[in-house]
This record gives sequence, structure tokens and C-alpha cells, in this order.
Amino acid sequence: MYPTSRPRRLRTTPALRRLVSETSIEPRRLVLPMFVKEGATEPVPIMSMPGVVQHTRDSLRKAAAEAVAAGVGGIMLFGVPATRDAAGSAGADPEGVLNVALRDVRAEVGDDTVVMADTCLDEFTDHGHCGVLDQHGRVDNDATLAAYAELAVAQVESGAHMVGPSGMMDGQVGTIRAALDGAGHTDAGILAYSAKFASAFYGPFREAVDSQLHGDRKTYQQDPANAREALREVALDLAEGADVVMVKPAMSYTDVLRAVAEVSDVPVAAYQVSGEYSMIEAAAANGWLDRQRTVLEALTSIRRAGADVVLTYWAVQAAGWLSE
Repeated sequence: MYPTSRPRRLRTTPALRRLVSETSIEPRRLVLPMFVKEGATEPVPIMSMPGVVQHTRDSLRKAAAEAVAAGVGGIMLFGVPATRDAAGSAGADPEGVLNVALRDVRAEVGDDTVVMADTCLDEFTDHGHCGVLDQHGRVDNDATLAAYAELAVAQVESGAHMVGPSGMMDGQVGTIRAALDGAGHTDAGILAYSAKFASAFYGPFREAVDSQLHGDRKTYQQDPANAREALREVALDLAEGADVVMVKPAMSYTDVLRAVAEVSDVPVAAYQVSGEYSMIEAAAANGWLDRQRTVLEALTSIRRAGADVVLTYWAVQAAGWLSE
């Protein structure tokens, strides 16, 4: 004797499954991270991230236009400079690679998508850390905040709709908010990397930005073991004026993502990072996983956990699959 309620009744046809599906993915919720390399004359493949490249200025504009045509909700830009120094000064330079790229992309797409910038020094420093170092070789939190303020203003004045402080410095959101407001950019948003963990899944990203890092970032990024600490970081960023809070990485931290979504009164983002991308691409290339099904399932899991926005290197491909 079967019980009166039989959940399988709602799984019998594609139309029924579509009707009662609880979680959806739409292109408008996806953000495409993109890299632009100073001086590049043609796109440079990132070997550890098949299908992803360091763009030239021209290929970046074209790819940005393609993302807009696909309906992708946003673009996050990272710069790869030709030269670096201890202070990461190329980051705030109006003629630095990232600020030039922001102007290019904003001229290409206008307000048709949300143009975002990574607001951090790690791409621009010759030591690869996310901040300014003191005489002992440690990241100086307060000196770094001053650099972030300058960096954020330069990025917004170059065309960014939103800045993304990703360095996990204490007080970074409040400092950037004050700097933007003081420069008259009260409408510029802050996508705060609020719970960014010291993760092994960032490996391929190091190649993507030609990182100069030796050692690790465990003194300022979060311990992967700590969930309560993540909520404390999120609460601080919300109090300082974050417009969106983010958890990074995504797939190994869906418990944290769910907890953040339950307490946040602003949209919640999650970053499906380079290692997550590369693992699935490698398995798909070997025929071990169905690429499209796996990617969409992974994105669904991130949305189901509570993300309103997902940063993913598959944004344009996923948008195409979703429109089929």
C-alpha cells in the first residue's frame, strides 16, 4: 500500500519537472570574470584553465560585447600588468592596464551590463600579496586600506559600476565607501569579498594573473575550518556599507553560503573559482563527466545554497545552454 503522497508523480515528464523546479539559473544572475594582459597582441591561453584566456584590449571588448549579447548580468575585470612594484602602483595609475580596460569595456557596453573591477593589489605587486608590506614582510592592514581607497576611486573614474575589494583587510569596505563618497561617487557599488577563504582551489588563478606570490595568504584570508568567523566578517562588511556580500570559493563552502544568505539583508554572491572550473573541465575532457550537465548542476547547487549572483568562467556558455 503506497502512501497518498507520491513525490514521483511530479517527476514523470519534463514539463512537470520544469513546473515544480524550486531553483532556477538565469543568465542575469551570472558574472563573467575576465583577464586583460598589458601589451598582449593576441589572446594568451591559460593552460590550467582550458578555454579561458588573458585578453588583449581588442579581444576584451569583443568578449564583453558577446557576454552582453548572451544576457550575462555582469563582468568582473582583472588586470595583468607588464611591470610590478612593491606598492602595486600600477593598480591606481589611470593608464594602468586595468583602468584602461575598464574604460574600453565601459565604452563598448555602456550600462548594458554591470562592469566590475577587482579592487586588490595582488596582481600589481612584485611580491604577490594583496597589500603593502611592512619592514618585517607582513601585510600592513592600514597602509593597504589607503591604497585600496585610491584604487577604488581610480577604478570608478575609469568606468566601473562596482568595485570588488578582495584582499580581506579589516575595514576595507568602510574605507572604500568613505573614499568613493568623498570623491562624489555615491552611486558606485561595493561587491565585498566578505568570506574569502585561504583555499587550495585558487591554484589556476595564479597562472591567470601571472602571480608573483611565494608562500600563502593565511594571515589575512579565512581559515577553511571556520564558519562562525565568516558570519562575523559578513556582519562587519554589512555594517560598513557593502552593497553585495560574497563567499569565495563556492562549491566547497555551500554551508557558509547558506548561513550568509540567511542573515544578509543585501544580495549574496558566490565565486565559482578557477580550481572548481579546472577540475570539471579536466574530467569532462577525459569523458568522465558530461560537461554541460555537470556545469549546470554545479551552478544550481550554488544558487540552491542561497547565492543571488554567481561569478563563473562558464557564464557565457551557461547562458547559451539555458536559452536552448
